[in-house]
Amino acid sequence: MSARRYEDELQAEKDYVDGLYERLDAERARVKARHSAALLGNGGTLVDREVEVRTLAREMQRLDVADHGLCFGRLDAVSGERSYIGRIGIFDEENEFHPLLLDWRAPAARPFYVATAASPENMRRRRQFHSRGRQVVEFTDEVLGRPGGDDPDTRSDSALLAAVNAPRGDGMRDIVATIQAEQDAIIRLDHSGVLVIEGGPGTGKTVVALHRVAYLLYTQREQMERHGVLVVGPNAAFLKHIDRVLPSLGETNVVFTTTGDLLPGLHVTAEDAPDAARLKGSLQMLDVLAAAVADRQGLPEKPFPIELSGVALQIDAEAAEWAREEARASRRPHNEARSVFREIVTYVLTERAIGRIGKGWLSRSDRTAWEQMRTELVEELAQDANFTAVLDALWPILTPETLLAQLYTSPERLAAAGADEALLRTDGDAWTVSDVPLLDELIDLLGPDKRPDPTVELERKARTEYAENVLNSLVSRADHMEDDELRLFATDVLDAEGLAERFVERDTRDLAERAAADRDWTYRHIVVDEAQELSAMDWRVLMRRCPSKSFTVVGDLAQRRSAAGAMSWGAMLEPYVPGRWEYRPLSVNYRTPAEIMTVAAALLAEFAPDVRAPESVRACGVQPWSRLVDDVELPSAIEEFVRGEAGREGTSVVIGPPGVAGTVPASATKGLEYDAVLIVDPERILADGPRGAAELYVALTRATQRLGVLHRGPLPSSLSGLAETAHRA
Repeated sequence: MSARRYEDELQAEKDYVDGLYERLDAERARVKARHSAALLGNGGTLVDREVEVRTLAREMQRLDVADHGLCFGRLDAVSGERSYIGRIGIFDEENEFHPLLLDWRAPAARPFYVATAASPENMRRRRQFHSRGRQVVEFTDEVLGRPGGDDPDTRSDSALLAAVNAPRGDGMRDIVATIQAEQDAIIRLDHSGVLVIEGGPGTGKTVVALHRVAYLLYTQREQMERHGVLVVGPNAAFLKHIDRVLPSLGETNVVFTTTGDLLPGLHVTAEDAPDAARLKGSLQMLDVLAAAVADRQGLPEKPFPIELSGVALQIDAEAAEWAREEARASRRPHNEARSVFREIVTYVLTERAIGRIGKGWLSRSDRTAWEQMRTELVEELAQDANFTAVLDALWPILTPETLLAQLYTSPERLAAAGADEALLRTDGDAWTVSDVPLLDELIDLLGPDKRPDPTVELERKARTEYAENVLNSLVSRADHMEDDELRLFATDVLDAEGLAERFVERDTRDLAERAAADRDWTYRHIVVDEAQELSAMDWRVLMRRCPSKSFTVVGDLAQRRSAAGAMSWGAMLEPYVPGRWEYRPLSVNYRTPAEIMTVAAALLAEFAPDVRAPESVRACGVQPWSRLVDDVELPSAIEEFVRGEAGREGTSVVIGPPGVAGTVPASATKGLEYDAVLIVDPERILADGPRGAAELYVALTRATQRLGVLHRGPLPSSLSGLAETAHRA
């Protein structure tokens, strides 16, 4: 294409996209005006207005996130028809069936991702726009239906390479415009169960998973909007890295969390030592937890004395054992079964008391008198603090936190529950990430952990009383009016309780906020990233959160560092979704250049010889380097790297083992990417065995451009491909 023709076509594309933005702005203004009117409460019921306000707020947010890169490409069909592809759909005002801009998730947009020279999908050309803000600055054409030539403007991979070579920012950029056919097939896969996407570093598996969620939200809008989507990542930094992707695609009914935040109100980041993590992640903990609960359902070593209406009684082991058997047989959670335990003990005590009090004058044949006395004795027991104290000793109301903390700090309780002594610790409630699924499990085993709150009922009665006074006041005013037969009293259309309910504060949070705060919320779909790190107990938590068992699972078994993580996908998933999970691999590395991947692949071959490293799609032309330093030189060498990268565009990170100043652990960089990476003391990272090898593999594959290594001991043989230098390259 000549320079003159290119400039003419570029201007034409700019004009077209400018028109799309005009339509976007007009639609945004219209929706904003409707939203403002709805907030003022013009017409309709309160409930209808709340629904309208929320709907319009979501629509405004959808339009706002489309502002950046609204339109990113064009398809030219063999028939001559042109279709523009973008973040949302925009239609002609005069013809609602004529799209000015196709939503990327629409079936008609599919050729934009899957068409190739060999299989053009009836398309002649794919044009990709490169924008800065609202401005189209250039475009790249791919001529389909014939092999690409040497012209870089028509190479099929030019747009992709432009995307992967771009400097990294603070957050992950959605690459919807450069999704390749292999990835697009996974995004649009029609599968209702669990989809496992496995790929090595840089294969784009996280991007694919998030775009699959956007696609499902688009194609299953009604089901998804009612329940939302949960995205689980390995750490807060990773979630911050990706949380812009889905909103930038126009989807907001999504909750982002880590496994340490799955219980509302609890934020946990600390990790256990490998042995403890492996034990806590095992399904054997189900038996331990059940036994720990049963251990708190005690029998008295000696009878407890109880005085009832002047009669001295005892709660002995026989009565308590009967009550315990009945309570357990009810199959209710522990705290709920306490009422059964209490009922049986109460029955035993009142029967014994009536027999003594009524001796000589009251028999069972006089059922009315017998039951009347029982009622009085039951009420007396209910007010007896000593009786309540005995119940608390034999069948206490427990919280998950209390039970687990007391279990961890007591060798006797651990032994009684059949738990390994490796779980013993001095600070019982110093929670770790591995404790979260156990606490979640205990919520179901224990049931509600509070007795009925009398203040709730008192508040309700107070609201009702206030409302009744308001209604009576309205009626009394009406008494002074004429035409009694035409009078309509307030009490004719609304009672006091109905009016009182109107004083109750309504929940105005959006779906994501409500779901994140509700442990019992169930999601329509769950995405699990770095899924190889999740334990069997973690999976139980997530399966409870998604009854439909609809998951997108993303991971790489070769990067597993958790002692409790997955050894195979089948072993982890078959118990929950037998025959309902599918596996899709990704084999092309878009992030890590070949120069760096060669080094990482050598390490992978040593600790996971059965795993094939992903093939890099590009080279960067910069060789990774290593440098031997001593203890004195190390701080200045790190500073030299940091100072040098500060002057470049993009991001950088220094990764090292615990205790090295100025470094972060490899685990904190999982799922992240940087333009430049410096690894410190790889020999110390490797010293942690298989876990350390996985950590070093993660560290080596974070860089998109430049990689350096500082070592104080002999360089590990697996890193022999690094070019040793006396100074930083």
